[in-house]
Amino acid sequence: MFFELRMYRMKPGQREKWIRLMDEKIIPFQIAQGMVVIGSFAGQEEEDLYVWIRRFKSEEEREQLYAAVYESDYWKNEINPLVPTMIDRERIQVIRIEPTPKSVIQ
Repeated sequence: MFFELRMYRMKPGQREKWIRLMDEKIIPFQIAQGMVVIGSFAGQEEEDLYVWIRRFKSEEEREQLYAAVYESDYWKNEINPLVPTMIDRERIQVIRIEPTPKSVIQ
């Protein structure tokens, strides 16, 4: 099992719009496809920061879920065209992390 910590930097003035899109469309869609979204966060001191975390049982599961989400017509036609209007794609950071033995998140 591992987690994917995703950090995005928003284009000026776009964070609240992005949060609404995540909360109302992206996260519910990904959960419906089987993704486990642990949480999403807005930076307190950095107004352009948005962070979210997903959990995967294995690399094989991640690959299957990525295909179900990112190769879907819904993603390609409804979501993907909106992403570059709000996110600075060049500054996206994706970090894979594993919980330590005593972590409350397992």
